Amino acid sequence: MKKAEQIRKELLYRPVVPKLSESDFVSTGSTLLNLCCTDKPFFGFAKGCYHHLVGDSASGKTFLSLTCLAEAALNPEFDSYRFIYDNSENGAFMDVERFFGKRVLERMEPPRIDEKTNLPVFSSSVEEFYYHVDDAVQVGKPFIYILDSMDALSSTEEMEKFSEQKNAYRKGKTVSGSYNVSKAKQNSANLRKVVSSLRKTGSILLIISQTRQNLGFGFEKKTRAGGDALLFYADLEIWSSVREKIRKVIKGKPRQIGIRCQLQIKKNRFTGRERSCIIPIYFSYGIDNIGSCIDFLIEEGHWKKKTGGIIDAVDFGIQDTREKLIRQIEKSNREAELIKLTGKVWREIEEECEVKRKRRYV
Repeated sequence: MKKAEQIRKELLYRPVVPKLSESDFVSTGSTLLNLCCTDKPFFGFAKGCYHHLVGDSASGKTFLSLTCLAEAALNPEFDSYRFIYDNSENGAFMDVERFFGKRVLERMEPPRIDEKTNLPVFSSSVEEFYYHVDDAVQVGKPFIYILDSMDALSSTEEMEKFSEQKNAYRKGKTVSGSYNVSKAKQNSANLRKVVSSLRKTGSILLIISQTRQNLGFGFEKKTRAGGDALLFYADLEIWSSVREKIRKVIKGKPRQIGIRCQLQIKKNRFTGRERSCIIPIYFSYGIDNIGSCIDFLIEEGHWKKKTGGIIDAVDFGIQDTREKLIRQIEKSNREAELIKLTGKVWREIEEECEVKRKRRYV
């Protein structure tokens, strides 16, 4: 077993993030999330980096991760990248082509194909996950790898312990339990090596984790499994939750048509800032990026909302309701203009937050 001091050093290890250019980033598919991550409206996840997405059940984690692939499919900088989706949870049955486009459907692949059955093979243990990532590295082609999710993985030690306990139970015997730390040990031992490989190949790793109720001591109500290494080696850690359900009255009854997803940055190596945002996600559409930008501009007082739900979009010379404003922006192909405006207002706020003092070190 590794000595405690050696484990501590590994957990405290901080790989140096190289200086990144605009071509090294891919959008998350959400302008507000991009701004939370990088302060840039078009850039979210970075090449050579590991990103950790932690969230409640049904809080849009899979939608967010796959939308990243859709954005990469539109970005020429990622034309040579493999799209590897490790569906260890076997829980995403959405129509990939409908929500993320034909390009993603054609390029998305599992970690491995079984040579005998020709069926996709997804990770079932944390060890197998790291083997699959190493396989991808050995191919020599850059990739975006999504693990959905860490919680669905067991470990060799856990499976062996289960078999031992089962056999003992059938024989009327007892076996001591375990502390369920084998997954954390595997992450501590292997994640640092993976991060190094990501840097060298310019690949992107996105690991999804589920939240759990924190039954121990402390002020945080939620936690997640997998050990401290998942946080320590992350360049970004994003937590998602359902702020509220979106409902629409149809045939006299309120029906849920989506959620307002709250995203909070809890670790950020790109800006050092912990920021949060709310984005609508519709079951029949996906991330409502235009709607979230409009909501942000209204909430920050840049655009005014008048009687009857009329929005005075002064920069666009339009006064209309939210839905009609969205349609007009889409029809006139002014999405990029809206994104840039949102980024401009965001930067104005960030500048106001800065402490204006003489630099201590030059």
